[in-house]
Amino acid sequence: MDVKKRKRLEAAGWTVGDAAAFLKLSPEESALVEMRLALSRTLRERRQAAGLTQTALAKQLGSSQSRVAKLEGGDASVSLELLIRALLSVGASRKDVAHALARRVA
Repeated sequence: MDVKKRKRLEAAGWTVGDAAAFLKLSPEESALVEMRLALSRTLRERRQAAGLTQTALAKQLGSSQSRVAKLEGGDASVSLELLIRALLSVGASRKDVAHALARRVA
């Protein structure tokens, strides 16, 4: 959020913060959410770069298209194991996964 907009909202009585503060997440919980979102975003980018549809990726994983949509959406019901397995199935290496985990989500 730009500074002008933030000041305007605060002047109008609004409290401006981030999702972690709003949800009262611990630093550990916040880091886990950020890591999950970074992996999800990386999966979507790699799937698209590989020219795969969600349905095609689901078939590779032995899963469903809706599950792939949840993987790419960072849904908490999806295990990190499946998320990493999906990344590996679209050609990511362990190093690529590590880079994704280190990525900051904007």
